[in-house]
Amino acid sequence: MSPLALTFALLFYAATAILVVGLALKIRSDARTPAPLLIPTTPAPTTVAGVGLRLAREVVFFESLFKASKWTWLFGWLFHASLLLVLLRHLRYFQDPVWSPIVFVQFFGTWAGLTMVAGLLGLWARRVWVDRVRYISTPSDHLHLALLVAIGASGLLMRFVAHTDIVALKVFMRGLMALEIHPLPADPLLLLHLSLVALLMIVFPISKLLHAPGLFFSPTRYQVDNPREARHLARWAAALDR
Repeated sequence: MSPLALTFALLFYAATAILVVGLALKIRSDARTPAPLLIPTTPAPTTVAGVGLRLAREVVFFESLFKASKWTWLFGWLFHASLLLVLLRHLRYFQDPVWSPIVFVQFFGTWAGLTMVAGLLGLWARRVWVDRVRYISTPSDHLHLALLVAIGASGLLMRFVAHTDIVALKVFMRGLMALEIHPLPADPLLLLHLSLVALLMIVFPISKLLHAPGLFFSPTRYQVDNPREARHLARWAAALDR
């Protein structure tokens, strides 16, 4: 067992634990946050099925962002859709044999890396060139974008410029799933890419990047617009009302 493989194995075990526990704690916190007022953004659905459809449109198409800013929607949707394809493509490193849908997505996932970086650069340019967005942007906003761009760029360089031993990498990743540590290729670009990914996993639960779960706990999105048909009470208010 080489010190390099041991170091990265421990790094990914720690990063995974932080990611999973951090996500669980955030979801738990959001679920317990009271919503004392009925405040769905109108026009709002008047049925539970309508709320489900609205959330689906928001998750898949970023409906509210499209209405607010077409350029932001374009770059944001491009980044997220490309990221999904890239993540699906990377599942091959954890499967043997590789599932047919993952084999099918390999070609699209390769080029999605380019569109992912393009979307990130568009979002970053918005924070630099749009006055009102630049005013509210913090150093962490730029650092998060820089981290994501660096991950995408290093992955593209390995794909198109400096190839690495992906067979050995797959053996290493599958070994981690079985709590076994196998040799890891010592390519500098690969080590940089893996380090950046681990860093992203660590900071994700405590950063602004963690906005996906919040959508499902936003009263403006998940509440049914039925104030005349039903009395809205928060859990703690319902207990006092008995």
